Amino acid sequence: MEFDFVIVGGGSAGSVLAARLSEDPGLQVALLEAGPPDDSVLIHCPGGLALMARNKRSSQVLRTEPQPGLKGRRGLQPRGRTLGGSSSTNAMIYMRGHPQDYDAWAAMGNPGWGWQDVLPWFIRAEGNERLGGDLHGQAGPLNVADLRDPNPFSQRFVEAGVQAGLPRTDDFNGASQEGVGLYQVTQKNGERHSAAKAYLTPVRSRSNLHVFTDTVVDRVGLHEGRARTVHALRAGQALTLTARREVVLSAGAFGSPAILMRSGLGPAAHLQALGIAVQRDLPGVGAHLHDHPDVVLVAPVSQGRDLFGLSLGGAWDVLRDVRQWRQWRRGRLTTNFAEAGAFLRSQEGLSQPDVQLHFVVAQLVNHGLELVGGHGFSLHVCALQPSSRGTVRLRDASPHSAPLIDPQFLSDPQDLQTLMRGVRRARQILAQPALAAQGEEWARSAQAQSDAELEDWIRENADTIYHPVGTCRMGADPQAVVDAQLRVHGVPGLRVVDASVMPRIVSGNTNAPTIMLAERAADFMRRDARA
Repeated sequence: MEFDFVIVGGGSAGSVLAARLSEDPGLQVALLEAGPPDDSVLIHCPGGLALMARNKRSSQVLRTEPQPGLKGRRGLQPRGRTLGGSSSTNAMIYMRGHPQDYDAWAAMGNPGWGWQDVLPWFIRAEGNERLGGDLHGQAGPLNVADLRDPNPFSQRFVEAGVQAGLPRTDDFNGASQEGVGLYQVTQKNGERHSAAKAYLTPVRSRSNLHVFTDTVVDRVGLHEGRARTVHALRAGQALTLTARREVVLSAGAFGSPAILMRSGLGPAAHLQALGIAVQRDLPGVGAHLHDHPDVVLVAPVSQGRDLFGLSLGGAWDVLRDVRQWRQWRRGRLTTNFAEAGAFLRSQEGLSQPDVQLHFVVAQLVNHGLELVGGHGFSLHVCALQPSSRGTVRLRDASPHSAPLIDPQFLSDPQDLQTLMRGVRRARQILAQPALAAQGEEWARSAQAQSDAELEDWIRENADTIYHPVGTCRMGADPQAVVDAQLRVHGVPGLRVVDASVMPRIVSGNTNAPTIMLAERAADFMRRDARA
């Protein structure tokens, strides 16, 4: 089978690329996704998020290598494995990051990626129901909305943040990121609006767009040094697709470097140790892995039936919620759980926020895998600009083997200090009148008061907030994998377009920036196709 473009990975970036490139009826576009179609009600009902960590059909739950900075624990790394990727399984928060993040990208040797360069591409993607003006789009494919029925406790958190001295905001993506407020979400009419729903669903009938689900990609084949073929497995059968113009890897921060390495593109010594023929020594492939380290404060609430929880009354409430959502697409199941949040500076002298908070309307313990009786709320505290860097490596040469993921969480002491300051600031918010009478911090964490106790508790409980980036870093230095147009260095016909190319993590949730990257890349590719 032969196509103009073969896109590997039907997640956020791949969905955008497939839709944009197939706008030209003269281009044949193939999109390959390892997971199934996005037809589960747990995807489309926002409240289905609560069950996603256990839904093996649409999610892939990976584990890290033992983390010395987390007392030897293996962290959890869940990733979406369906059309839409993690945009079909995430908490739907629409967040771009801070303008200084993108100016830093440009300063790191990536011309054209400063804030003023990328803003038009955010606007192009966005269809905001409330916000417009110079900073927001209202006609883009990705619907961005206010929560339909915010939980009363989310409003109380916002009030508590204001009482603690934070400015109230109704737009974290506006002129100033700093403040406390309700998040906007990627939802439409009470349903999740994933990248697949926004970009792919409206154009699936195009005759030049070919979507292959349940298709696991092994490697990219090079012919005379140029990327030409994609070798995959579907229903146990080998499948080879030829790209007349380009192969694009959009398999995410773990998947894209793994495919590159299986293709002989990566650190030579690592590939040779696994018996993989080296096509090109690219030492940066799989390096520079980083993520937002995160720790969660939990507060049980005795009179909190508005909050999700395990109780007899809570079970009856959920039955009512299901009826409301099925009939009217309203009620508590339109929640994204992390309904409110804040961006704050944990110490004086910082030019931008270094801590993000997510207020969750349930007791969230160990990624929701540890069930806790009763009702309550949780508060995520994450460090926005971590200094720790890790790696992704192959376990073996099989496409069915999970990669070796080693984020090296808290290996840089600065990250621990940021989390410690963030936890103390979060506790100040929880102690304000709007929340203090509602619930008290769980004893597991409340006992950690001294610096030594708090460090110990953080190392015992911190983990990812699901934002891995950097493993195919953009740049011009010897450790960079792609250039400023996302072309793999030294390999014509091959690009990487996903969060793995971010040279430095953005200060916030990574889904909207990934969609922006793909919008920009599609423009690069269409211009090259016309040349």
